[in-house]
Amino acid sequence: MDELQRHRERRGNGSAERSRRQEAQRARDKVQARRAKQSGAAAVIAERAAHWNLDGPDWKFFERQKYFWNPLMDYWFRMEMEGWENLPEPPALLVGIHSGGPFVWDAWTIGAQWWRRFGSSRPLHGTAHDALMALPGLGAYFRRMGVLPAAADSISAALAAGHDVALWPGGERDSLRPWTERDQAVLAGRTGFVKLAIRCAVPIVPIATVGGPDSMPVLARGRRLAQALALDRVARLKVFPIAVQAPWGISPALLPEIPLPTKIRTALQPPVTIDGGPARAEDDEYVGAKYREVRQSIQAGIDTLACRRRLPLFG
Repeated sequence: MDELQRHRERRGNGSAERSRRQEAQRARDKVQARRAKQSGAAAVIAERAAHWNLDGPDWKFFERQKYFWNPLMDYWFRMEMEGWENLPEPPALLVGIHSGGPFVWDAWTIGAQWWRRFGSSRPLHGTAHDALMALPGLGAYFRRMGVLPAAADSISAALAAGHDVALWPGGERDSLRPWTERDQAVLAGRTGFVKLAIRCAVPIVPIATVGGPDSMPVLARGRRLAQALALDRVARLKVFPIAVQAPWGISPALLPEIPLPTKIRTALQPPVTIDGGPARAEDDEYVGAKYREVRQSIQAGIDTLACRRRLPLFG
C-alpha cells in the first residue's frame, strides 16, 4: 500500500512539473506576442524589462550586502517576521502587498529575511514593475538580486525550475496607496496570479505585512496628474502620487527616498491550495473564490499585526 501511494505521488509530481513547463512556454509565447505589438516609449521599456534569467540571486553579491541589510532590518525597521512554519515545499507562489514607492522596503526586507534563513538552499525571486526593471543601474541591481519582471513568462519559468516566487499583484495601486489606507489589502482586483498558480500547479502563500506605508506616507494618488502626463501609455503607471519623504519633504513619491524608521511586521499565512487541472483557470467563479480567499487571508493577517502597533507612524 505504501509503495502504491509513493507511486501515485511520483506520478502527481511529474504531472505538476509537466504542467509548469507547459505553462512557462505558453506564457513566454503570449508575453512575447504582446510586447511585439507595443510601440514608442512603452516598447523601449518592455524591451529593456524583457531581459531576465534564473541565474540570480548572485549569492556573493548578496553576501556582501549583509552589512547593509542586517542593520537596516534589525535596527532601523526593527523587523519582525513570522509564519515560516506555513511554507509548503517549493515551488510556491508568495503573494502580498507592498508599500513605499519605487524602493518598496517591506518587500525587499522579506527577500533579505528569506536569504538570512535559507541562504542559497531555497532561492526566492522577487518581482518588479517593467518601469523599474528597465531603469539603467537600478534594473541591473534588481537582476543581480534575483528579481524578475512581473510577467507570466518569467514567473512561470521560475516556478517550473522549482524556485519560489514572490509576487505583488496590486502593483502601484498597493505600493502607492494613500497612508490612510495603509492597513487595507487591495490587490487591485487582479486575478492573474490565481490563474498562474492553477496552471503551474503550485500553492499560494499569502503575505501579510504592516509598517511599510509608514516609511513614506502617501498623501494623494495623483490619478489626474498621471492621466495628464500620459504615464499609463508611457510606463504603465496609472497614478502619480505625492508623499512625505526624506530628504525631499512633500514631493512626488516616485523619487528615491530615505525611508522613515518605521517598524515592519510581516507574517507568512497558511497556504491556499489549488485543486483541479489547468481548465480551472478558465472557471471565473473558482478563480474569484481563490482570489477572495487570498485577499481575506492577507487582510486577516494585517489586522492581527496592526493590533500590535504602539505608535501611529513609527510602530
